[in-house]
Amino acid sequence: MIEVIIEKCVGCGACLKACAYDAIQIESRVADINLDKCVLCGACVQACPFDAIVIRKKAQEHIDKALYRGVWVFAEQREGVIAGVSHELLGKGRELADQLSCELSAILLGSRLNGMPEELIAYGADQVICIDDPALEHFRDEKYSEALSYLAEKYRPEIILAGATVIGRSFIPRVAIKLNTGLTADCTGLAIDDESGNLLQTRPAFGGNIMATIITANNRPQMATVRHKVMNPIPRDDSRSGIVIREEYSFDLEEDRSTFITFEKEKTNLINITDANVIVAGGRGIKDAKNFAMIEELAEALDGAVGASRAAVDSEWIAYSHQVGQTGKTVKPSIYIAIGISGAIQHLAGMSSADYIVAINKDPDAPIFKVADLGIVGDLFEVVPKLIKRIKEVRT
Repeated sequence: MIEVIIEKCVGCGACLKACAYDAIQIESRVADINLDKCVLCGACVQACPFDAIVIRKKAQEHIDKALYRGVWVFAEQREGVIAGVSHELLGKGRELADQLSCELSAILLGSRLNGMPEELIAYGADQVICIDDPALEHFRDEKYSEALSYLAEKYRPEIILAGATVIGRSFIPRVAIKLNTGLTADCTGLAIDDESGNLLQTRPAFGGNIMATIITANNRPQMATVRHKVMNPIPRDDSRSGIVIREEYSFDLEEDRSTFITFEKEKTNLINITDANVIVAGGRGIKDAKNFAMIEELAEALDGAVGASRAAVDSEWIAYSHQVGQTGKTVKPSIYIAIGISGAIQHLAGMSSADYIVAINKDPDAPIFKVADLGIVGDLFEVVPKLIKRIKEVRT
């Protein structure tokens, strides 16, 4: 809060001149601050020659960081299947835990979790902490945030990692608020600072034009979400041994503010792009929704999946689940074929990790060619049909 000390103020007007927000008036030779306009920038405090204006800040609550220990990975699962991003995070979590000389724990929430703890141990977890409860059978962010917050308050982990999925993005921010700590979303890099021991959380900023490294210096746990296909899992080892801890939590069902009705899967025979080894993606250059049939035909010929740029999705030519990029999905296929995609930096952020990139575009100056291993300058409506024909000839 900001306060004028009346005994010191002489109404000289120095603060009036310094305020860029027209938040100060002089009344009866005393400065009066309009709190609705004031942004607490502090310019008036610096300008006052009589120290008559002060900004009082709430004292930072200092925590004992030594009380927090261990790396946690939220193991997302749906219908008994653990998400691939959880395996990837266990791989990165294993690296961080080894560097910190602490345990790596997987946190598993749901109902009828038999068999899943053993899978998480095989992928690198030292222990699995689970809450197996009918209230968690179907994902609801309120229930999941209650359960994870309860466990975090009890065990006090130093780091909590989760996938930047629909589920992770929905409830992990709630957990951060409950635990009064920070959260860095959509990280592309995680590391431990050798000097401070803080988690260095790297993510794209300003539309992907720069990479920002963020730390949670004063609060614990340190929390981050990571996109699918950014980290690498360690090989599964079923000979690994670990501990399974089964916890219980009493949910107040009377306070439910939402009711699970049903889960509708997307009605499509197309391969999920995050799991595909080959992706054929179409962009604005496709010109019309009907032309995605050509993209699908090429993808089918290569046993691949269909991707799309944001422009194609925004034009409602294809569903959002196919969008690749900063506001879509991050993919890491062996081959990525970009057709009619200019190569905006937001799109490149989602596919530049592909092993081999092929670009087809009639504009020789399109940014996509700067990251492509093979570039074809030409009319996609001439090039792609020939490519499909040739691939079918070779495969038959």
